[in-house]
Amino acid sequence: MTSISDEQTAIIRTERGLSIAGTRITLYDIMDYVTAQYPPKFIRGLFDLTEEQINAALAYIEANRATVESEYQMVLKDAEELRLYYEEKNRDLIARIAAQPPKPGEEAIRAKLQAAKAKFKSQP
Repeated sequence: MTSISDEQTAIIRTERGLSIAGTRITLYDIMDYVTAQYPPKFIRGLFDLTEEQINAALAYIEANRATVESEYQMVLKDAEELRLYYEEKNRDLIARIAAQPPKPGEEAIRAKLQAAKAKFKSQP
């Protein structure tokens, strides 16, 4: 691990990428919510961060926006490639599981799940 911040080691580079020191939370995790314009207080609560940790993360993102954004886009691309790979690899297994009838007593929950999936797919 190497330290990124000169004034304090609040943001470090690990094998997972830019991370908040003392946590497994990457700046790319934070970027998902920054990009969606969630307020800092919400992000802080979501990840159970201290005020100093969220402020350091947001300050680092702002000061190094181009670099963080570039790395974030690579992380998103890699995640999408992995999702597609595993979706294809497990397509037959997923189809077999979906075709199985519900176990006794699970009919209601399966119907509720199917309704939720249909609603999700119908959203733009």
